[in-house]
Amino acid sequence: MQAIILAAGMGKRLKERTRDATKCMVQVGNVTLIERALAVLDKLSLKRVVLVVGYQGQKLRDYVDGLDIHTPVVYVENSIYDRTNNIYSLYLAREYLLEDDTLLLESDLIFEESVLWRLVRHPYPSLALVARYESWMDGTVVTLDEEDTITGFTGKKDFDFDKTGSYYKTVNIYKFGREFSESLYVPFLEAYCHALGHNAYYEQVLKVIAYLDKPVLKAARLEGERWYEIDDEQDLDIAESLFAEGQERLKKMQRRFGGYWRYPGLLDYCYLVNPFYPGPKMIAEMKHNFEALLTAYPSGMEVNSLLAAKQFGLKKEQIAVGNGAAELIKAILERLPGKLGVILPTFEEYPNRKPDDVVAYTPGIAAKQETERPGACLGSDYAYSAQDIMAFFEDKAIQILALINPDNPSGNYIPRKDLLRLAGWAQKRGIRLILDESFADFAKEQDGSFLSEEILCAYPSLLIIKSISKSFGVPGLRLGVAAGADRELIQAIKKDVSIWNINSFGEFYMQICEKYRADYARSLEKIIRAREEFAEGLGRIPGLVCYPSQANFVMCRLEEAVKRESEEKTPAKRKCAVPNRSAAWLTEALLSGYNILIKDLSGKQGLNGEYIRLAVRRPEENERLLAAMRELLA
Repeated sequence: MQAIILAAGMGKRLKERTRDATKCMVQVGNVTLIERALAVLDKLSLKRVVLVVGYQGQKLRDYVDGLDIHTPVVYVENSIYDRTNNIYSLYLAREYLLEDDTLLLESDLIFEESVLWRLVRHPYPSLALVARYESWMDGTVVTLDEEDTITGFTGKKDFDFDKTGSYYKTVNIYKFGREFSESLYVPFLEAYCHALGHNAYYEQVLKVIAYLDKPVLKAARLEGERWYEIDDEQDLDIAESLFAEGQERLKKMQRRFGGYWRYPGLLDYCYLVNPFYPGPKMIAEMKHNFEALLTAYPSGMEVNSLLAAKQFGLKKEQIAVGNGAAELIKAILERLPGKLGVILPTFEEYPNRKPDDVVAYTPGIAAKQETERPGACLGSDYAYSAQDIMAFFEDKAIQILALINPDNPSGNYIPRKDLLRLAGWAQKRGIRLILDESFADFAKEQDGSFLSEEILCAYPSLLIIKSISKSFGVPGLRLGVAAGADRELIQAIKKDVSIWNINSFGEFYMQICEKYRADYARSLEKIIRAREEFAEGLGRIPGLVCYPSQANFVMCRLEEAVKRESEEKTPAKRKCAVPNRSAAWLTEALLSGYNILIKDLSGKQGLNGEYIRLAVRRPEENERLLAAMRELLA
């Protein structure tokens, strides 16, 4: 067996990186794409590697000749690379196709070793490597029959988004048996190039072959192996995080703050949304109106305030709509003067907005600091009550108090009647109480929301924040609201943000959501059941302490760190660079070995120990995480 690598292209979309070098010399993790590919091929005991070069060809030859590669490398020159496409590069190497079974690769791919073994070990002689189509993919897709025979190739022009469930993306790695090349591929390749020219892709020939009465090209399906095609800077950025190892990979992923739909098969337990809402009918209505929403301006703030007011039973003067709750938190805390009181650990968007003017109550470690916190009614295990808050802040000179209920990340919940006492206490002391109820809908107490005109008017200093992204499962829309009886403050917040701070999709969502209230209520029932089952499963894992939660997540503590020896049984444990039973170790092990991302809380203010936060997802997904954690922590 031999390999052919097509590496003649210019890679213009990578701009500066390919100004003086070909695309395959771009580095991912300080290793070039071509070195990675050749290192994997070198393990296959191939007869040779045929490298088709063009742009910066001599530089590529010199570089490859200097690598520690034992497989012979021969070169084919495409001197008109700037006027041809990869069909011509393969045409120039066609004589090699006739000599042996061939692995055909494009040079702008990064992949793990197991990807090639999937082809090499497959008994069928002629194969296309494919992965089930996902939304981040681009390029040629194929359809398969029940025996994995490829029945058609579909390019961008003929792509039908209504058929994505049946599509498989070509990975641009193939295995051609010599007989297939002799009898079909090379004759068709020559005929195509002579008749239609050289400015096409080699898949065009495969597309013709797939239409024969007896198609002979089958597919080998990937099952979660890592690969990525690098065409531009964004692809390179994703590949850097996808193929980094250990703590470096984790850090790169965490710095992205989302966008994980681009990562094949990743299960995100870090970010917090409602996994049971919206339902299929609402999604279908959004899709039906997609074109109008995409091509039209959204309404301004006043119209969207009217929509939000209708949804929550308020007047438009009492509510402001934000591009996510984070935009509103920033606008509010930058406008309100004075010291801010918070309960740690917390969602750090609050203390970060007043970093030099924060007074913090930390119930989880208060028992160890009793003499340092006079007047505090001390809590335990990060649980606290309204009375604890009032006792601690009674003698503190604060002008603003931020409370998340249920709290993030502890999941602690203060019942409604106690919150009303706290609101009254804050009102009497002239403290502006910011109540963040982004997770309140997930509490068993179903009347936990304070978004009520009666309550807001009774407590004029009360300000409510709610993230629609989290409760309603639409984080991509970036929606949040701030509400209060202080109309002057609400109006000022509206002026502080852009008049078009939300897009047409967010506006339309608020317009139609009332029709789906029953679906939303059912989704809350499902997540409460899923949370209870999930917490029960977590509680049975040795060495894991699970804290009570009324939110759509659970905080857990890893008991005292235990050194891990090198002879661990599971691959995930062996890969992990952190050698102890810490939150960092577990987070890294889950990502490296199981493609699961969780929230490591060990660096969070107010926590003393090894803590993690786990989102509540659908039961089948929760079981996948539980199984991985049982294996790691056994």
